[in-house]
Amino acid sequence: MTDIPNDADARRAVPPVICYPTDSLPAADMSLYAAARTTLTSVSQVIVPPRDAAVIEVSAGQFLRIHSVQGPQVGDLNLFSADDLSEQFYSGKTRALHGTHVTAGDRLWASFPNMRPMATITHDTLDWYGIDEFGGSVHDVIGTRCDPYTGRLLTGTDYHHCCHSNLTRALAAHTGLSIHDAETHVHDVLNVFMCTGFTRDTGQYFMKASPVRPGDYIEMFAEIDFLAVLSACPGGDCSSEHSSDAAACYPLEMEVLRPADGTLDRWVPPAKNKYDRSHGA
Repeated sequence: MTDIPNDADARRAVPPVICYPTDSLPAADMSLYAAARTTLTSVSQVIVPPRDAAVIEVSAGQFLRIHSVQGPQVGDLNLFSADDLSEQFYSGKTRALHGTHVTAGDRLWASFPNMRPMATITHDTLDWYGIDEFGGSVHDVIGTRCDPYTGRLLTGTDYHHCCHSNLTRALAAHTGLSIHDAETHVHDVLNVFMCTGFTRDTGQYFMKASPVRPGDYIEMFAEIDFLAVLSACPGGDCSSEHSSDAAACYPLEMEVLRPADGTLDRWVPPAKNKYDRSHGA
């Protein structure tokens, strides 16, 4: 162990500074979305089978709800711009701007170079959970997704129904891409309904039983046209393990809803990021 400096306590006591203050971010018009929500009608639904994934198309100005329909189940969500798969959900920047877990009022940001809101979370029936005594909370943007590569490293075996593989298969089937080409687009996820945090002693990523129950949902407003690809995680409620066939798993539902005509007249679609991309060259 290295020598502890005499001023170690003073160094630890330096107060933190928020890396990305969000006061100047374009504000989501939550009152507009709330009014539109009162007029919603369902236009399409898809069931996501346990240990598998599905895709649904969402148009700008529509709402997407992800429902728990049968039992406690978490899901791994990827978002892609409908006309450009390279524009996709950027979990790291979303985390940097909004925190480790997201809820109503937070936005799901797109990757560079567009870096614009893809969706705004408008309702969350699990917002009551908050942060528990372990530091855990719901809907995280800190985890990646269970994948066969990490599984191979840790267990020496191959498992094909982890979320990474589920998302890959679903995207390939929807787009006509090969499995290998589709895999290059699969990215870090929004862990819908998953309850996670970091241990205070070792700083390790942990999961615990999700508080989600049938009837719960998270809802988001589509700021752009996007594809939502959702995997029903093989870990079920993630109370013990993932990437296995041992956990009890249940389906999830994705539902697209349309507001009444005229309710979004003052909504303005988000512009692409205006950085000139010169990078000082």
